[in-house]
Amino acid sequence: MNLSFIDWLIVIVALGGMIYSVSMTKGLMQSVTDFLSAGRTAGRYVLSISSGVAGLGAISIVMFLEMGFVAGFALSWWGLSQGIILLAITMSGWVIYRFRMTRSLTLAQFFEKRYSRKFRIFAGLVAFFAGLINFGIFPAVGAQFFINFCGLPDYFLGVPMYPLVMIVLLGIALYFVYTGGQIAVIIADFFQGVFVTIILFIITLYLLFSIGWDQVSDSLQNTPIKLAKEEIQVLKGDASFQLLSKEEQTLQTDEINVKYENSSRINPFKTSHVEDFNFWYFLIGIIGVMYGALSWQGAQGYNSSAKNAHEAKMGVVLAGWRGIPQGMFMFLVPVLVYVLMNHPEYSHIADSVNASLSSLSSDTLKGQMRAPFVLSEILPVGLIGAFAALMLAAFISTHDTYLHSWGSIFIQDVIMPFRNKPFDKETHIKVLRYSIFGVAVFIFLFSLLFSQSQKIALYFAVTAAIFAGGCGAVIIGGLYWNKGTTAAAWTAMIIGAVIGVSGTLIKQISDIWLLDVSSYSQLKTILIFLKNINGQEYWGLGMASSSISYIVVSLLFPEKLVNMDKLLNRGEYSIDGEVNVVDEQVKRGWKVFGMGKEFTKNDKLIYILNYAWTGFWTLVFIIGTVYNLSNPVSDDAWMKFWEYYIYIHLILSGIVLIWFTLGGFYDLKSMINALKSDVRDHGDSGWVDS
Repeated sequence: MNLSFIDWLIVIVALGGMIYSVSMTKGLMQSVTDFLSAGRTAGRYVLSISSGVAGLGAISIVMFLEMGFVAGFALSWWGLSQGIILLAITMSGWVIYRFRMTRSLTLAQFFEKRYSRKFRIFAGLVAFFAGLINFGIFPAVGAQFFINFCGLPDYFLGVPMYPLVMIVLLGIALYFVYTGGQIAVIIADFFQGVFVTIILFIITLYLLFSIGWDQVSDSLQNTPIKLAKEEIQVLKGDASFQLLSKEEQTLQTDEINVKYENSSRINPFKTSHVEDFNFWYFLIGIIGVMYGALSWQGAQGYNSSAKNAHEAKMGVVLAGWRGIPQGMFMFLVPVLVYVLMNHPEYSHIADSVNASLSSLSSDTLKGQMRAPFVLSEILPVGLIGAFAALMLAAFISTHDTYLHSWGSIFIQDVIMPFRNKPFDKETHIKVLRYSIFGVAVFIFLFSLLFSQSQKIALYFAVTAAIFAGGCGAVIIGGLYWNKGTTAAAWTAMIIGAVIGVSGTLIKQISDIWLLDVSSYSQLKTILIFLKNINGQEYWGLGMASSSISYIVVSLLFPEKLVNMDKLLNRGEYSIDGEVNVVDEQVKRGWKVFGMGKEFTKNDKLIYILNYAWTGFWTLVFIIGTVYNLSNPVSDDAWMKFWEYYIYIHLILSGIVLIWFTLGGFYDLKSMINALKSDVRDHGDSGWVDS
């Protein structure tokens, strides 16, 4: 085993703390709404921290380590381009505010209110299927991480370790969900989120100050030369290359050298060597940020748990600040891992890691485990245990959230619409638990049998596109356009699902089988072309096709205009106790910035700071991009920029940790007090009357 006694002790204490946090929720769950949406009692800081760690997860940490190792610093420049979009979304309450005003517990419940019960069932089935397939590899990646990072044996008491670890991890997540539903999920995720963020910050600081900046610069600047040499070496070993003339050989090697002259892990305008995580990856991601807002049920569960629409909106606004410490780990650590694997001074680490990687069964697994193996070599005793503990916390936080989400959506959006009357409270909670257990069994079997052949980020994109490819058009059109029709919703969802499923299935076609196919040459050519389209690009195709179809079908086959006031519970349909949205017709003074009478002075300060911070980096991106298009910038200059970028974010990370921890514990106290004192409406169960 790789972990010392002290490391294992840290892991055990952390697990004990997680279990204790869940025990706090016993007796608080009294209704179906409590199980599904935490009684709508969560404040902004609790929401932001809990949803943040659930969205991060152990698999996402592995994913970002994998991406950053390939792309380096250059990847993050294009991430800055999302700033203006995120600013518009958070400040306007885009989708979030209006959806919360519908008081829907799930997306598909909203679909029934806006479109029809049949469409709700269909959308629920598509969401459930997409979620299961997307969620299906989570246990596999988590188990592989803990087995390899902790150095666990292949067998324990004659039982294979791989399925055993998955069962244990899923069992812990199930216990959390069963204990208190969404209440337990939010409270447990809050404590785990605080712990995970602190440890990620500490590890980032440790690695940064353990590795010289000159070493980072040397490793990254030498990358093009190194990559060119490696590719030429492989080419020279090819038998067909040996048959070429000297002139032809020189021509091919020159082409490789020219290609890598325009490549860099530092300069974002030189990313020709990055096949998947390049400009186009981020361009699709930028569009997807606005298009896909609330398209994923895991995020929706937190939105519906907010005290009111304003708190839900503020939770999203604060997420931009909350993500800074986590983002620094994802940005910096993969690059430092690359340095440790490529700088001559750390050759002993690279040799040890490569020896460990050689024992793994596939290139996919090697790519996922490279960074964790490096961390196990460089981190000291205690910090290794802390990293294992944070990965355990991140694993559980994602799994309890997603088990709850996908188990709930099957009952709420597939089973309930088939019934003539709602469940009684006890039966409703019981069937929800049965469904959650069924999801756990499915993802266990899926992880056991499925062979992952592409990078995690691209797998996420193509499987999520099964639902999110069409769902964005349906949500946006339903919330903002009274001319959007039910027929258009059906069309958009079907087109998005077909594209997503096709992309997922095509990726499973064996390269060996394609090479062996001698007949059907045209079909073979088409399949190879489709297989070379990555998961992110399939998502882009789904978004574009679904949006166009929604608009076209709505205009060609119009239906009765929708009463948006009734849908959004505003005007004569307003609900007592709900904080109303900013007046959308008259925007003067603070309202111009999306701030109405519901905003306190602190709320306005947070908004102004968010505008300033996001606006500054957006301006940096615009000016930097324009300048680089006309003036070549040296790698040294880019390294100086990244150095300043890192230290600015590290200082702010420390401030955010203190700010959010204090705010989170205040919100947690208020949430628990509300759950103890509030009178429940047991008819609030997600049932929609005809």
